[in-house]
Amino acid sequence: MGQTQQTENTEEIDVKALQDMYKKFVMECPSGVLFLHEFKRFFGVDPTGEASDYAENMFRAFDRNGDNTIDFLEFVAALNLVFRGDLEHKLRWSFKVYDKDSNGYVDRDELRSIIDSIYRIKKGTKTDMGESQPTVDEVVDRIFQAVDIDKDGHINMGEFIRGAQQDPWVLNMLKLDMNPAGWVMEQRRKSAHF
Repeated sequence: MGQTQQTENTEEIDVKALQDMYKKFVMECPSGVLFLHEFKRFFGVDPTGEASDYAENMFRAFDRNGDNTIDFLEFVAALNLVFRGDLEHKLRWSFKVYDKDSNGYVDRDELRSIIDSIYRIKKGTKTDMGESQPTVDEVVDRIFQAVDIDKDGHINMGEFIRGAQQDPWVLNMLKLDMNPAGWVMEQRRKSAHF
């Protein structure tokens, strides 16, 4: 019975948090949708800063219907995945962040772009950027060697998921994207909007 009580309390907190998010969402976006520039402002991201490219890729992944806006349902669904999703669901979402042109594959340029953004964010926050870090191109090459099973120069979603699940180094290199909750929480702390 104590577990039921605890679950009910958790659900109540979740409902209250959801109501608070909705109020803030509507205050920030009276039109009911969030555009990219509003998304960046919502999370306190400088439009030209280190996190800008990463925020753009997250925005695109959150925009499930591809209309270049995020409505409240997309917003809540994304946050639910970010905070509660299992590893495979987060990997699927992460793949969408990497697949910038939404063609179902991640090519070297797309991977290089995201890894470069991750490196710039880490440099900007002075996180884990010691002298022994491999270069962006070395990371891209190693990920392709580990993940591109059929060696066609593209990583499909299946290869991406299997590669990240089977190779701790690959998963570690993607950990900023595998921890979008950390990114969201960090941006929330920096922003007075959320």
